Amino acid sequence: MIELRMNLGKKVNVCRMCKSQNIFKFIDLGFAPLTDGILNEVELNEPEVYYPLKIFQCSTCGLTQIGYIVNEEIRYGKSFKYESSITETGKQHYHAMANSICENFKFPKRSLIVDIGSNVGVLLEAFKQNGMEVLGIEPVPHIAYTACKNNIDTWDEFFGPKVARKIIEEKGKAKIITITNVFGHIDYKTKLMEAVEIIMDEDGIFVIETPYFADMIQNFEYDKILHEHTSYDSIKPLVPFFALFDMEIFDVERNNIQGGSIRVFVARKGKYLISNNVQQLLTHEEEVGIYNKDKLSEFSLNVKSHKENFILLLKDLKNKGHRIVGISAPAKGNTILNYCKIGTELIDYITEKSEIKIGHYTPGMHIPIVSEEKLKKDNPSYAIIFAWNFAKEIMKNNANFLESGGKFIIPFPAPHIVDKLD
Repeated sequence: MIELRMNLGKKVNVCRMCKSQNIFKFIDLGFAPLTDGILNEVELNEPEVYYPLKIFQCSTCGLTQIGYIVNEEIRYGKSFKYESSITETGKQHYHAMANSICENFKFPKRSLIVDIGSNVGVLLEAFKQNGMEVLGIEPVPHIAYTACKNNIDTWDEFFGPKVARKIIEEKGKAKIITITNVFGHIDYKTKLMEAVEIIMDEDGIFVIETPYFADMIQNFEYDKILHEHTSYDSIKPLVPFFALFDMEIFDVERNNIQGGSIRVFVARKGKYLISNNVQQLLTHEEEVGIYNKDKLSEFSLNVKSHKENFILLLKDLKNKGHRIVGISAPAKGNTILNYCKIGTELIDYITEKSEIKIGHYTPGMHIPIVSEEKLKKDNPSYAIIFAWNFAKEIMKNNANFLESGGKFIIPFPAPHIVDKLD
C-alpha cells in the first residue's frame, strides 16, 4: 500500500520554482479525483482515486502552486479527454494568436514552430497556413493520433531534453516554441527550460499562454484549481526563473481566453527590447494583492460562500419541482461538482459536443455525459453552463432552449440566472 501511494504522486514541501521552504497554504478544496479523468461504464464500478486539492504560495518568489503533484503518467493517461478544437471561440483565438506572431516577428517561411502539449493541433494548423513548418509534442496517444489525422505532424512524447535533441537531429532549431494552457501543468519546469534552450534558435522566441493568477483572484475563478494545474502563473516569479537560463520576458499581453490569460514572450537576454507591459503587470500584481496573505485568505472565505450559495440555489430550484441539467463538461466544471458535492440528485445529465466525452460519466459525482442533441429533445427548466468562459457562444448555440422557456445558470463570478440573450 505504501508503494502504491508513492507511485500516485508526491507531496510538495518546497517551492517548485525557487526551492524555498517558505510556502504557505491558503486554500483547501478537500480531496477530489482528476478533473479530466472521466469514466466509462466499466470504470464507473471500479475504485476511484481521490487526491488532496490544496493550493500554496511561496513567500520568497511568489509562485502559487498545488500541494500534491499527481504523476504525469496518471494525469495524462487514457482517461484524459480534453480537445482544444471544440469551441469556435477557441479556434478563432488560437488562429489569431498564430497570425499575430507571424505578422509581428516576420520569421522566414518554412521556419520551424514547435508546440508543446499541442493537443489536436489547432494552433499549429494556423501556423501551417502561414507557411511555417510545424511539429506538435503531445503526450496523450489518442489526442496525438487525432492531430496526425488532421495532417499536423505530432509526436506522442513528453517534452524534455531527450526529445529536444531528437528534434534538433530531425528538424533543426525552432524559431518559435509555443505552449498554451500547458505551462501551468508541468511539474518539471527546469527540464522544460533545458529542452527549450536546446531547440530554440538564437533569435527564437518562447511564447507561453497561461491562465493569469491575478484574474483568477480578481474574478473569483476557483474552478481553475485542478490537479492538472500544478502552478497558477503570474509574472513576478517567472522573471527570476527565466534568468536562471539566461533568458528574459520581453513582452506580455493579456486576453480573455480561459477567463483571463497572459501571453508571455521569452527570449535569450538582450535579443529583444523589453516592453513597458512587463513592468506594468508587475505593478498590477502588487496593487491587486495577489501576494498578500490577507487578500488570499479573503479569497478562500469567498470560495466557501460561493459553495453555499450555489448549493442553496440548486436545491431551491429542485425543491420547487424544476429539472436541472448541465451544458459542457470541462475539467473546471468537475472542480465545482466535487467541491460542492453536486451529483445526480440535483443534475440529471450534462450535454457535450466532444465525441470522446459523450457516453461517459463525470469523475467523482458520476453524472452522465450525453450528446447536446438531448437538450433540444428534452425540456428541462434550467441548464448550468460549466464552460462559463464560453457562455456567450454556448447560449447563442442553444437559443432554442431559451425560446422554449428554459433558463441558463452561470456559476461565476456569483451564481446567476440568465433568461434572455443580450
